[in-house]
Amino acid sequence: MITGTAVATVVYNLRQRHPTLDMPVIDYDLALLFQPMLVLGISIGVAFNVIFADWMITVLLIILFIGMSAKAFLKGVETWKKETITKVEAAKRLELDRNGDQAEEFKCEPENLSNTTPKETKEPVKSEVSILKNIYWKELGLLVAVWVIVLALQIAKNYTATCSVLYWALNFLQIPVAGGVSAYEAVALYKGRRTIASKGDVGTNWRPHQLVFYCACGITAGVVGGLLGLGGGFILGPLFLELGIPPQVSSATATFAMTFSASMSVVEYYLLKRFPVPYALYFFAVSTIAAFVGQHVVRKLINILGRASIIIFTLSLTIFVSALSLGGIGLAKMVQRIDRKEYMGFDSICSYT
Repeated sequence: MITGTAVATVVYNLRQRHPTLDMPVIDYDLALLFQPMLVLGISIGVAFNVIFADWMITVLLIILFIGMSAKAFLKGVETWKKETITKVEAAKRLELDRNGDQAEEFKCEPENLSNTTPKETKEPVKSEVSILKNIYWKELGLLVAVWVIVLALQIAKNYTATCSVLYWALNFLQIPVAGGVSAYEAVALYKGRRTIASKGDVGTNWRPHQLVFYCACGITAGVVGGLLGLGGGFILGPLFLELGIPPQVSSATATFAMTFSASMSVVEYYLLKRFPVPYALYFFAVSTIAAFVGQHVVRKLINILGRASIIIFTLSLTIFVSALSLGGIGLAKMVQRIDRKEYMGFDSICSYT
């Protein structure tokens, strides 16, 4: 279901542009920093899903989702207030223009003094372009390469004896593959060869401890996503907002990264024989249609109301509802297992063949 939603959303966003800058709404450099670590964390999280008891996963899900929902909601309120201030200032400027003060404002703005020729007037940023113009092929190629290599290692691992030397060797080979790409991006960001362009001018200065921390956050998001079967996007979205990424870009980039991680989770759970195919295909179809409709409706609302904070409130509500529904189902199953006096401790991953 998560994979279907992510794929549909990415297909929709491939034509969209950044709300204020001349770049795609998907920030490929941001994805390059986080996605390899996310995929690596997914492998660890899936293994933890096998080891941890169901009640542990349920409790973790409830705590994490409620905390993230509250954090996202507070961020949405903050963004709403900023948008209100911006709309008030825009209304005041419009009123001044109507009163004939436009020429005087022009004199007071230094940036306009150097842009007096018609040729230098900036064109409005387009909201949609062709998909080919919006894809950065080098970055996409690196992301796909990480996904393919890690997936190949997972498939190869499935044909080895569980917990054998080769089994663990294939597991640990994922670290240099994923870590190498994220390290490449981190070094490029630190040295200024690349930038997180969606942040504008503030996306150019990065310190080593920041980059290490963000990579660690990517692994953590992957571990939690793999453990709970969510793909990690619910965690990356709020994290990107905290980094100062615009809501539209935050949502699009998190979903883009989640497409790789969620599909990886699907394959790994299938290899572990914990994946009901007909059930999953039904929800894949439903979630794909719902994602296209949701993206279209939300974008229309943003255009009408002029408030990107709608995305943040939608994310917060989705996480909160997920906490109630998934947590409620998990608690109900936990009570049933307690009544039947079933074993509710840790399991061994070596017991799965």
